[in-house]
Amino acid sequence: MKGTSRSRRTPPRGDGPCPCGLSASYGQCCGRFHAGQAAPTAEALMRSRFSAFAVEDEAYLLRTWHPSTRPPRVDFDRDMRWSTLEIENVTDGTPFHTAGTVTFRAHYTHRGRPGQLREQSRFARHEGAWTYLDGDTSG
Repeated sequence: MKGTSRSRRTPPRGDGPCPCGLSASYGQCCGRFHAGQAAPTAEALMRSRFSAFAVEDEAYLLRTWHPSTRPPRVDFDRDMRWSTLEIENVTDGTPFHTAGTVTFRAHYTHRGRPGQLREQSRFARHEGAWTYLDGDTSG
């Protein structure tokens, strides 16, 4: 989930729908994680990172990227609009684990054309917090 522009989109209002697709408002869902609260599970981190891509919150994405794989910056594509997230499978990644995987399908439009990205993402705890380690899009 990367691209080429660094401008940030306006995040949804706190009482607006969350980009991750859960029924909670943005403020009660991913917005609280973007504001600094730690995601309690790998799935919650995955959802909040999808929302961060949707609103182009580079600081959050970098903060939640494992230091061993973190890029120097996140490049966003101005023509990309992330629209829907489907969680297909979750393995471990609970408050009782130190690692986990989340397989998801992220739907988008790019220059008006629909598409999707399927990835099995790996998450690991770093200094007690869940972080995105890497992902496999080959499946």
